[in-house]
Amino acid sequence: METLSGGYTLELSPGAFPLSTDSMLLSDFVRLPKKARVLDLGSGCATLGLLLCAKDPHCSVTGIELTETAHEAALRNIESNHLSSRLQSICADLRHIPEEILPGSYTCCVSNPPYFSGGEASKTLPLARRDDCCSPADLCCAASKALQFGGDFYLVHRPEKLAQICYEASRFSLEPKRLRLVRHRPDKPFSIILLQCRKGAKPGLVIEEITLFHADGSPTKDYCRIYHL
Repeated sequence: METLSGGYTLELSPGAFPLSTDSMLLSDFVRLPKKARVLDLGSGCATLGLLLCAKDPHCSVTGIELTETAHEAALRNIESNHLSSRLQSICADLRHIPEEILPGSYTCCVSNPPYFSGGEASKTLPLARRDDCCSPADLCCAASKALQFGGDFYLVHRPEKLAQICYEASRFSLEPKRLRLVRHRPDKPFSIILLQCRKGAKPGLVIEEITLFHADGSPTKDYCRIYHL
């Protein structure tokens, strides 16, 4: 059981990711408009949904999750945190958006997707760690369908996937607008990227950089903000 900001708690399903730096980074990176309607693609146990509900008491979040055990854990998290009016989980494949997800009805989409490409070498990994059903193309297609014009898609990924993500985003009318590069220490390479894409926007990209720890291992101001310390 994890304790989150806002007094919320997170129960994890067996084999699920623990509360990760990636989820914390993404929830901090997201800029929610007033009364945001958020779609979480590959929502797992509703980790991002809980973090966003804690961040903004007026947003609502719908999660799409393929794995039944993670979906069931999400339902328990929603119930235990008394968030049924603002947070929901749908067990479905994001490549085949269910009818209740109306096209163009969301102001934001978010995703903390799997990083490992599908294939024989990755078959031993849990589905939650493989992009067999959640590739950059799948994500961008689903986000573009769900977003209203001018809506934003936020995701976290690895730096080596940046070119592919930008290519797929452009194919689905999602223009990269803001890129945050994250390194763990000043002397280390960037290890995480956060990207904001806007549906139907004109070109124009803002690049940010943050470091999580100083050279001596102490947390930076950015780390303290992200973790509410």
